[in-house]
Amino acid sequence: MAESIPSELPETHVRLIEAAGEVFAEQGFHSATVRDICQRAGANVAAVNYHFGSKEKLYEAVLHYAHKRSFQHATREQLQEGPPEERLRTFIRGLLKGILDHGSPAWLHQLMCREMMQPTPGLDMLIEHEIRPRSQMVRAIIREIVGPGLSEHEVWLCCFSIVSQLFFYHHSRAVIRRLHPEMCFDLSVHEELADHVWRFSLSALRARAAEAQR
Repeated sequence: MAESIPSELPETHVRLIEAAGEVFAEQGFHSATVRDICQRAGANVAAVNYHFGSKEKLYEAVLHYAHKRSFQHATREQLQEGPPEERLRTFIRGLLKGILDHGSPAWLHQLMCREMMQPTPGLDMLIEHEIRPRSQMVRAIIREIVGPGLSEHEVWLCCFSIVSQLFFYHHSRAVIRRLHPEMCFDLSVHEELADHVWRFSLSALRARAAEAQR
């Protein structure tokens, strides 16, 4: 079951988020104007203040929405149920599906890439409410797999290594296409890539745990 995007939001509220996502992704937070956003959403220029209170709060709502969409295929509940190896597989499959899903709005990844390169205060909000809680779950899964032999710093490195493999297929697709033209980037290869990253990562985690024991 996908992690739901609130369906009870007013239509204008959702239109503003979608329109703002496009404008923020294209222009960045500082250059984007409320007037441009409302015009693209087909809403009155006062709608942003009415629904969100400010441009800053609208931006936070857009970041929250984008992150929810990216992780809607791996819920927090799924990351807490079952053997750690299968929960790791669920996380990898869910995140990679969000990355490869071309049905998602094009601005989602563009906005998040811009935010990583030019962080705003909205990133701190997103980390505290979304990214940190999920990262704690993934680190807990890795800890169960590797046991007590690795330090917290090493567990963090393992977590970063796994996540970086997944985002590689988005950030470096232009390079991959030139190196390996037969490679496609859609949901038809989702299972193959996810299982590869899972097997590769699981082998590395087990090898590192055995090394630490020795």
